[in-house]
Amino acid sequence: MLPSPDRLDPGARPLVDLMTAAFPDLGGRVTDAGSARRIMAAAPAPPVDPPAVGSVEDREVPGPAGTPPLPVRVYRPDPRQWPGARPTVVFCHGGGWVLCDLDTHDTTVRELCRVSGAVIVSVDYRRAPEARFPGPVLDAYAALCWAAEHLADLGGDPGALVVAGDSAGGNLAAASALLARERGGPAVALQALVYPALDAAQDSASARRNAEGYFLTAAHMRWFWEQYLGPDGDGADPLASPLRADLAGLPPAHVVTAGCDPLCDDGSAYVRALREAGTSAREDHHPGMFHGFLGLSGLLPAARAALDGVGEAIARTASSGKNCGADGGRAG
Repeated sequence: MLPSPDRLDPGARPLVDLMTAAFPDLGGRVTDAGSARRIMAAAPAPPVDPPAVGSVEDREVPGPAGTPPLPVRVYRPDPRQWPGARPTVVFCHGGGWVLCDLDTHDTTVRELCRVSGAVIVSVDYRRAPEARFPGPVLDAYAALCWAAEHLADLGGDPGALVVAGDSAGGNLAAASALLARERGGPAVALQALVYPALDAAQDSASARRNAEGYFLTAAHMRWFWEQYLGPDGDGADPLASPLRADLAGLPPAHVVTAGCDPLCDDGSAYVRALREAGTSAREDHHPGMFHGFLGLSGLLPAARAALDGVGEAIARTASSGKNCGADGGRAG
């Protein structure tokens, strides 16, 4: 039995139903990662032009020791709209550590580049189950280290290095911040996390309250964690479940949560734990939204507001502290 649709904001239910119909039945009829990816790839792409930014470049950077080069996509804002040194964001896409890639999140990253004026390094980390924990975390950290070493080339403000991501990517962003603390750098100015998955236990009230009927389900999350951790993985490891880590000394955070998301309480609890550890943290909560809503900023006012909020939080890390070019670029 589906939850009452009145918990969703007006206009959200048709979108949730469309997304659910196109999404693989993970952990049910679909148990193989390859099959899930083929179903996702067969879905038609929206017939819209990608949002324009200053430039977009695909390149490879060094991965963790003993691994192949790591593909990244670098988005630069239009310098006419965003002069001077800008924040640099290392972004990890969502998809349960199994699905999605640079292309599925291209529009979202372009929009984020436009509203923040940041240079964004989007990371094509290795995916599970082929590369299980901690492989994707190490990839995220390797990309963070590369970005820190190349801030001058990227046009980045040396004091405004940001980790960001949505869902599983939010997990990797938080874990890379933990690694940066443990390994003595690089210095991170902000964690920008969008409905992050932060605890393998999946035993929160929101995981039960929103288990079905709001696109992402509890069954999906069980399957995703199984693929990521494998039969011998330790879900209690802080790099797998950052909510269980000692959070002292971590950078400030801006965390987006959605009231109709099984992962809602992960983000809320992370904000509280950071504050208790003495770190500034802000929760941008959208009670009538669902997991994945940020990618619908052209259709949902709440998604546009959330995207703008993330962009403003990133922009404030720049030395000037100003967000002065929100119309974004027009070139790339």
